[in-house]
Amino acid sequence: MADQPRILLYTGKGGVGKTSVAAAAALQCADAGLRTVVLSTDAAHSLGDSLEVDLGPVPQLVAPNLWAQECDVYYNLETYWGTVQAWVEAVLTWRGMDNVMAEEIAVFPGMEELANLLWVNRHARSGDFDVIVVDCAPTGETLRLLAFPEVGRWWLDKLLPINRQLTRLVRPMARRVTDLPLPDDDVFEAMTDLVHELDRLHALLTSATASVRLVVNPERMVIREAQRSYTYLTLFDHVTDAVIVNRVVPDDAEGGFAETWRSRQAPYLRDIHAMFDPAPVLQIEQFPDEVLGLTRLRTMGRRMHARRRPEAVLVTDKPFEIAETAGGFEFRIPAPFLKKTEASLVRRGDELVIRMGAARRNIVLPRILARMRHSGARLQDGQLRVHFTPHRGGRGAPTRAARG
Repeated sequence: MADQPRILLYTGKGGVGKTSVAAAAALQCADAGLRTVVLSTDAAHSLGDSLEVDLGPVPQLVAPNLWAQECDVYYNLETYWGTVQAWVEAVLTWRGMDNVMAEEIAVFPGMEELANLLWVNRHARSGDFDVIVVDCAPTGETLRLLAFPEVGRWWLDKLLPINRQLTRLVRPMARRVTDLPLPDDDVFEAMTDLVHELDRLHALLTSATASVRLVVNPERMVIREAQRSYTYLTLFDHVTDAVIVNRVVPDDAEGGFAETWRSRQAPYLRDIHAMFDPAPVLQIEQFPDEVLGLTRLRTMGRRMHARRRPEAVLVTDKPFEIAETAGGFEFRIPAPFLKKTEASLVRRGDELVIRMGAARRNIVLPRILARMRHSGARLQDGQLRVHFTPHRGGRGAPTRAARG
């Protein structure tokens, strides 16, 4: 393997079986002789149940070449957020809240999953593993987590320096009139360290060795969510290199019930292949009972990876493309499932604010485009294409695009 480990993130709508799929993939990698760690960012903690072992907050060996962990919020927050959390607890206690309640409330929504995801940094730096498999939270939470690094970078660049300077100015005066705990420099340093960790995490998860794999069932609502997730993941630079269809009724299943479900699934299976092309679609047949323990997970892994190595990079398409056109350039973003009414963008100096449905992203344009005028956008051939042309008679004011 390369110096940088292979990173596989499995996500999907809750209940599709992504934990079993992630565990099966990790076991396949381990059986192939690759040092593999599988961890969960999901607070539900079902990875241990799938492997039928008791897991803790640090990796433990569960099979040859396979380590697993279920991250613990307090262990992780002490590592990545301890100084800041202590200050938040002090403020809440100052407001009259008892210590136990203050400790609970100081764990902000999303912090547990985020702290779990930061283990990817630690494992990548350690050099102990060839493959890192992440059993992600359901897609909604995962998408918010994957947007954290960019939000954190904006906060570090724009807000943190101002807040730190103001606090330094106000702190001496405030201490004369109130005992309200104000953040010291170590709190700001901890925040800065956390954002830098997020930067490193973003670099890892958007590198050529990292891929997202969407787990779906052949059902309408699940497929619709997977379509939205595919678009949003692309918006945040993540490559989806496979779609895994779990719980497919096998062709040799007999009986009227099996035949009914097979006929219901058939059109959805065709849709999945058409919708996500050219991403490979890997199918896993329905098991007669729960997939628990190493033996059944191995069987699932063999079915899933019958024709491909589990760690293989299956898609390498870049999430963005800049193409030269007559009179300018086009900034092209893959958006195969985006509707015209769901797309809008705003140009703010050297930033392009793109909204795709419920997702929004601020993209800092490359210099060649930042110097140009944004002159329109359209959806074409499954791409959002933003056209840029040179300014005439000066730079001109930033423009706002019409919706779509």
